[in-house]
Amino acid sequence: MAKETMISYLDAYLGKKIPEYELNLDWDTRNRTFEVAFRLYAENKQQIELDDVDGVASEEEIIEFEDAILLYDPEKSTIDPEEYLAVIPYEGKKGMKKTQLTAVVDYLREVIEEGQSDLLDFLADDSEDAVFELTWSEEEFQKHSKTSDETYLPYPKF
Repeated sequence: MAKETMISYLDAYLGKKIPEYELNLDWDTRNRTFEVAFRLYAENKQQIELDDVDGVASEEEIIEFEDAILLYDPEKSTIDPEEYLAVIPYEGKKGMKKTQLTAVVDYLREVIEEGQSDLLDFLADDSEDAVFELTWSEEEFQKHSKTSDETYLPYPKF
């Protein structure tokens, strides 16, 4: 059996913990990053005109919202934190503690579920200046990773 790595664990645990949402796990070997992208969908029953982050207006019947978190190697990766909901470092070839990877997925599930609910509320709200965005709380994330297990899952070999 192959040794469990960051990518194999993430792939399996995401599928187990968050099966009802559309997720995409992308491993960029050159930049040494792992991106977990996800999509939220909601019906825009009143066909409210919405502007996306680029200022493009839409009155689509189904609203699609996409965001992502990024795991990165601080020594090797080039990233723009502004492009992600959260950026989380790992320790190069050593990888990341299994408990931290578990916490990433567990907390991401909470963020997605709250985000889905907030998106529906946002579309039901009549106020003109409302803004919808997701929030990743470092403090809440850290609460999920409180444990004494020091087992590391290594960065995968290709």
